[in-house]
Amino acid sequence: MNIKYYLQVAALGLITLIVGCGQNTTSETETQETNKAVLVKTTVVKPEKISRTIDFTASLAPWEEVHIAPASPGRIEKINVDISDNVSEGQILAMMDRTNLEQAKINLTSIETDYNRVEELKKSGSIADQQYDQVKKGYQLAKTSYEFLLENTKIKAPFSGVVSGKYFEDGEIYTGAPSPLIGKPAIISLIQINQLKALVGVSANYFPVIKKGMKAIVECDIYPDVTFNAEVNKIYPTIDNATKTFTVELKINNSNLKLRPGMFSKIRLDVGVGDAILVPTIALVKQTGTNDMYLFVNRNNVAHRQLVKTGRMLDDKTEIVEGINVGDEIVTIGQNKLEHLSEIEIME
Repeated sequence: MNIKYYLQVAALGLITLIVGCGQNTTSETETQETNKAVLVKTTVVKPEKISRTIDFTASLAPWEEVHIAPASPGRIEKINVDISDNVSEGQILAMMDRTNLEQAKINLTSIETDYNRVEELKKSGSIADQQYDQVKKGYQLAKTSYEFLLENTKIKAPFSGVVSGKYFEDGEIYTGAPSPLIGKPAIISLIQINQLKALVGVSANYFPVIKKGMKAIVECDIYPDVTFNAEVNKIYPTIDNATKTFTVELKINNSNLKLRPGMFSKIRLDVGVGDAILVPTIALVKQTGTNDMYLFVNRNNVAHRQLVKTGRMLDDKTEIVEGINVGDEIVTIGQNKLEHLSEIEIME
């Protein structure tokens, strides 16, 4: 009886030992699998030369625009042009009532005759200086008055362009009041469109590098496969305190007249060649539920998740504006298997 009892106890102890050894083996295997490093490929970040550009959107404006009106109110005798007409510099656009002009011309002719007579008397010394000066002054005033009326009776184009607005008809009275359409007093509006301009607000960070003559490319959705050449024409001298931007005027070549004022455009300004950090686009991982992008940086074979700010895409690479530095070793293959502080093993 005692011998049988001792045999049962020994058998039970042996079974317990075997089971315990089996459990320890499983735990060690699971631990090894849990601590196994993830195989990845990496690359070291190096600076690369790229063409620096800045992108803007803007509405196009005429190169020149003027709202034409006489210096004083009066009856409009005739308007010689209509909307969309092309005109040349110096062309007579409209004629105002000529009654005052004809009177001024008669007056000038009469005074000019007197002036020519006293001019001869002056040469012979037959007239007092005071009398001569009085006649001369009257002639100069009459001539100035006639020239003023002549200029404001014949309304001429100050430059070659296109008529963009006509606010009166023949025979109507121009009062000098602002036109409701443009908020300014005018009979005719004239624009120049063989060149256009665009005003863009540029970050103050670029103020030292923007130079007159820098080249730009203009695109409009209405012409999806066409680009237009432009260049920096003016750089405004002050920084807007609210937006921390300064204004740049771009001159746009429109010799084919495809573009029109008011069109919405996309502008890419070339600011020269500079260093940039470019990484393979496949190395970037988008954070779930956000638009944030991050990379994994290798530090002593441990993957550190690093949020980054991206710039332009260039072929299969993406510019990193902020988040990593030159010399950092980033994961380019295997990053989708990683978590922050995952152990990694670099594939040969």
